[in-house]
Parts: sequence; structure tokens; C-alpha cells
Amino acid sequence: MKIKQLYIYPIKSLRAVPLSQAILTPTGFPHDRRFMFFKIEKDGPQAQRTLTRMTVTYFPQMGLFTQEVCLSQGLFTVTYTPPPTAGTEDGVEGGIEDDRRTTLELPLEPATDTLEKVDISLHGSDAKALNMGNAINGWFSKCFGWEVMLVYLPPGHTRKVLGNLAPNSLNTGDDQKAVNASQSSWLSTFASYVPNVLQGNEAKEKNEGLTFADCAPYLVVTQESINDVTERLVEGWHADVTKFRPNIVLEGAASAYEEDYWGAISILPDPDRAIDIILTQNCIRCQSLDIDYTTGTFGKGEEGTVLKKLMRDRRVDKGKKYSPVFGRYGFLAEKDESKGPRGGMAMIGDEVRVSKRNEERTRFCTYIRSGEGRFIDTLGRLAGLDVTRVMMPEHGYQMLNQFPRHIRTTSTMRMMIPLLTILIRHTTTSITLDPKVDNA
Repeated sequence: MKIKQLYIYPIKSLRAVPLSQAILTPTGFPHDRRFMFFKIEKDGPQAQRTLTRMTVTYFPQMGLFTQEVCLSQGLFTVTYTPPPTAGTEDGVEGGIEDDRRTTLELPLEPATDTLEKVDISLHGSDAKALNMGNAINGWFSKCFGWEVMLVYLPPGHTRKVLGNLAPNSLNTGDDQKAVNASQSSWLSTFASYVPNVLQGNEAKEKNEGLTFADCAPYLVVTQESINDVTERLVEGWHADVTKFRPNIVLEGAASAYEEDYWGAISILPDPDRAIDIILTQNCIRCQSLDIDYTTGTFGKGEEGTVLKKLMRDRRVDKGKKYSPVFGRYGFLAEKDESKGPRGGMAMIGDEVRVSKRNEERTRFCTYIRSGEGRFIDTLGRLAGLDVTRVMMPEHGYQMLNQFPRHIRTTSTMRMMIPLLTILIRHTTTSITLDPKVDNA
């Protein structure tokens, strides 16, 4: 396989920026999703402001903004093209009045000394961002027609990785199969996890973090899967790969959706060097696939049917069984420093190989777990439980009651109940991800 396309999205949910080459870092390509919009809402003139996160799924008008980067000057330009007015022709070049387009130039890495600090939360993963100021916010507010705030997350600042997306989480790929297969030795596994419960697992996750990407630094899709979507549309329509919001598009897979089972890929810029990406979870899709970028609304005709057509046979993730899957979330793999630098430059045309295949599809998890939470998760799976249903600490007794009777009634289990109750109540950090999480 080879890299066909590379993309970044400097401002989250605006249109894609194609690149011919990009550096892979632990937090994604440089400048990818470092900016994000929030809608400012107030109940009255003196009321405290409320910030509502803006993504293209909820605000399809964001599709009217394109972005271009000039890396040599450290700038990017945003262009706003209003939707066609009455009497113009949709989709025909020149149908939109050129004099209604407006542009704004912004620094890719703004000076931060004078910017206001803002506490923001994206799917329960918090960060301290910076307000880009009245001049920039005013331009965008005029385009949107309501008051917005553009915030910036500087390099070195990241958000916590959600759910079981991180490479060190359990229940990704073959790790999940191994846990399920080990139910016969549940007591020994319980004992082996006690030290981890007491010590936590923060050290393992110190290098994992996010910008304003919903779930992972990288989203990988294949052209073969995009072609399959095109074949589902009526003749003359083609699936727009940028609506799937990928960072890396690969070409040359043996079949469409083969990537469902990939656990890792290796990008080979040259024969002696590999850049490894761990693929941990599926990308769950939503209505953002159906947006008409010309009008900034959900498509009325064939363009608005993509999600529905994927719903037929692509609801293949048991963790999100009511939504279709397309693409895989990825993280830059850890690397022994003695073997060379982590990451590196990737270019269109670079060879890519699948370095790990999972026997089963991974399962998207809907809650954040600390090291102790992963212990609870494992213990539950050893007893055959669907722990994704155990969403809140107060459900601890329900979880205990789900254990098979022959386990619940043993003297060992009765001795474990006080410990289990404490762990469930105090160490399982619960958060339900937005059902429309799709890295927009």
C-alpha cells in the first residue's frame, strides 16, 4: 500500500487542508486541530457567558469555511464563502458571487502572552485554552451570525485521551481476545492486578495526549473503502473523502474495510526506517457525512444519504452498535530511543505495510478508566460481563450481582466484595462520549 493523501484541519471542523508531506508527532501532524470554536451564549446582558462547543455535526455552516496553510510564513488563511443566493446555481463554478467571499489570515502559532486563558471541555476531556481575542472573534461572529470564540491550544498542551482509545488501554484488538479467553483463570488475574490497582497506571499514559481531535491524533482510512461508498451512491455522485475527516488516506488495500482488523501499520519513508502507528479503535460515524459544503446545510438529495447507506451493513462495532464504522483511530507508537527518533516525515507515495492484524474487531468503549478502572473492566470481562453498561460508580452492586451464581456464592468472592465495592465506587471514572464523536 501507499499513502495517497495527507490532511490537517488547523481549525477543528472547518474544511480540510491537503499536504504533500507531514511530520508525525505523538499529538498528531503539526498544526492539526489546534484551534476550535465555541458559541458564546448569555441569558442576559449581565449573565455569565456559557461556551457551547461547535463542530460541523451540530453547526453545518462550518462547511462554508475553507483553510489554506503557508508553512514557510507560519500563517494560514480562512476563506468564508456564503451559501448561494436566490437565482444562483448550486454546484456550478461562478454561481456564487465572488465579491461575497471574505478571508482572514491567522498565525499558525500565535503569541500567547496577552491571550485570555479559558477552561474548556471536549467530551469531558478538559484543557486550558487561549481566547484569540475580539478582532478575530468578531470576524468569525459576523460570518456565522452569532457570537463565537476561537480558542487555541498551544504546543505542549494536550487533553486526556478518552475511553479505551489510548494504546495502553485494555480491550483493544488481541488484548481483548486474550482477556475473554482467560476466564478460567479469573482468580489469578484478579491477584495479578492488585498491585496495579494500588499504584495506578499514570506513568504508562504520560506520553498520550490530544489536541482538539475528538478521539486520537490520527485517523486512517483507505481509498478502497471510499470507493465502496461511491458505489453505493447513484451514478454521477462520488464520495468526498474529506467529509470523513481523515489524516492519512491509504491506497492499495486488498479490499474495502479491510482496515477494520488492522492493529498497527508501518509507514516506510525508506527501506531502513519505519514509522509505526498503533490503530486502537474504530471511527464511529454520524450525520456530518451528509453535509453539503456549498450550502452549509445537510444535503437534500443523494448527498444527504451517505450515513443512511452505511447504516445498512457497517454497524459492526459492538460498543456502538447503532452507528456505522469507517476508518481507524491511530497513535504514534512508542519507540526505543536507541533505535532512532520517534515519528518522522511521511510523504504522499510512501510505502505502508500492515504490521499487526487483529483476529476480532475492536470494541469502542464509552467511558474513561484510570489504571484501577481497567482492573474493574478486566475483572468484569473475566466473569463474562458487558462492562460498558456499568456507566456510573453507583452501579457497582449491579455489576457484582451480574457475576455468575457459582462465582458469587464462593467464600473467595464474598471476601472480595468489600474491595470490589470500594474500587467500583472510587476508581471508575465515568463519562459518556457524545454519540456523534467522529473526529470532526
